Amino acid sequence: MSAIDPVTLAVIQNGLDQVCNEMDLAFVRSAFSPVISEGMDRSDGIYDAIDGALIAQGELGLPVFVGTMQFSARAVIDRVKTHYDGHVDPGDVFIVNDPYLGGTHLMDVRFVKPFFYRGRLFAWLANTGHWPDIGGMVPGGFSASATEVEQEGLRLPPIKFFKKGVMDREILAILMSNMRIADQRIGDIKAQAAALDTGEKRLTALIDRYGEDTVKTAIAELRERSARQMRAKIATIPDGVYEGASVVDSDGVVDQPLHIKMKITKAGERLTFDMTGSSPPCRGPMNSVIATTKSAIYLAIKHVFPDVPINAGTFEPLDIVEPEGTFLYARYPRPVSGCAAEVSQRIAESVFAALTKAIPDRLFAAPAGTSGNLGVGGFDPARGRHYIMYLFTGGGYGGSYEGDGLSNGCSTIGISKMPPVEVLEQYYPVLFEEFALAEGSGGAGEHRGGFGIRYAIRIRRGEARVSMVMDHGRVGPQGALGGRDGGVNTVMVEQGGKIYRPPHLSKDQDIEVGPGDVVRVTTPGGGGYGDPAKRSPALVERDLRRGYYTPEQVRALFGAHTLPKAAE
Repeated sequence: MSAIDPVTLAVIQNGLDQVCNEMDLAFVRSAFSPVISEGMDRSDGIYDAIDGALIAQGELGLPVFVGTMQFSARAVIDRVKTHYDGHVDPGDVFIVNDPYLGGTHLMDVRFVKPFFYRGRLFAWLANTGHWPDIGGMVPGGFSASATEVEQEGLRLPPIKFFKKGVMDREILAILMSNMRIADQRIGDIKAQAAALDTGEKRLTALIDRYGEDTVKTAIAELRERSARQMRAKIATIPDGVYEGASVVDSDGVVDQPLHIKMKITKAGERLTFDMTGSSPPCRGPMNSVIATTKSAIYLAIKHVFPDVPINAGTFEPLDIVEPEGTFLYARYPRPVSGCAAEVSQRIAESVFAALTKAIPDRLFAAPAGTSGNLGVGGFDPARGRHYIMYLFTGGGYGGSYEGDGLSNGCSTIGISKMPPVEVLEQYYPVLFEEFALAEGSGGAGEHRGGFGIRYAIRIRRGEARVSMVMDHGRVGPQGALGGRDGGVNTVMVEQGGKIYRPPHLSKDQDIEVGPGDVVRVTTPGGGGYGDPAKRSPALVERDLRRGYYTPEQVRALFGAHTLPKAAE
């Protein structure tokens, strides 16, 4: 292969990204489920023909899928070798959601399609969409008390769902027979397949324009450059061993915290991550499969060095000691519904906590670190049909060297956002009585944490069941360099005038609710950065004026000397 000039390389790089972005948009705009069409809980990418390594991923995709989707692509490639004699045809599309084969939780369903150029396999196109239901114990799949993966839903190994462009109706019938509100899934399925068709057309046009050899040369060069850039970033970290830790509230079954112990060794241009000593496998659904565990480390480092372009080269200087014997390396049949949405964020938090000691001017206090997964499933008598409302919510980001944390930001693992309240109220028999900042939830610091949110959902009609898998209910997001922890997650259900609080604080399932009952949730605020006593009095006065803290909270958190005289 000949060398490629910088201008052509940059154009092809942006072209590959654009292919993925257009797949993302095609998926979002044609999906039926609000969690995909409005919440954008999905991702699309291009992967290597031989080993499934990441070539490009759309800017609108969830960061946690950056690592896991290349593992899924690799699982499909292995399946083709062992079950299909290494043969695939144009138009074939594999479906897979098996967590132990490069996945996350069962609701994240992946489509993987071989891409041919002039009759030769050039790459794989893949996407992930969060399906609102895949069967299992509870509507929405987030079972807080599952003790085996079968209780969480239908598990699919890599199988050909489309054969030469034609959907297998027998596989579709199996899918439809094993999930709730199945009639709505066909829209998501067709949208997911259509997104891959869009990628196929756009990638073909790109290769037609620049030539197969030139595009292959560019892909190899881009991978090498990302690896080189990441090594250069790592080289700026002082050599040494840095330790951090984080805590998961409980596994949903045993009311004991789970501990993540992170040791990062920086030597030259490489980082080694060792989680030996973390808690053993747990009974409940807070186990993490190895693909998600690795992806959580990848996304954490991408948060630290956001300007390194994303592809497989980005991760080459990162060595991960596989945490055998801990809850961070789940094997069948351990339940895993909380791994991607919750445990991955605790892993990232432990990375942040460790590296803050090494490069405090480039790090930050812990963000809210929970997706706040809430599922409400029931029957709407006015419309005569069943429904499942799944939503995830934001929280506060941690304060940093540069300033206060963002309020109501997306979760650590993604750019997905909660569907608009107005959309949810149209789709489902609920009324949002409150949606506001959770004042006082930001951790105190020289630069305080951002604030979480507070919302209340009233059931308007019909009977329903409520389930949730959240976190940071036991302890709030960690402060950094003397900053205080952020506020905790809280859940409360008003049932017929009585108050119910989950025994596990942030995890529960099958809470029966009816007309007039209310679910109230407060999400965590970010941790504070630096000594609270050093906070500027002008900033304290601003926060008081905006109602973010009461004078009593300021006195307790920041010190009486920071109070303006009018508030003393």
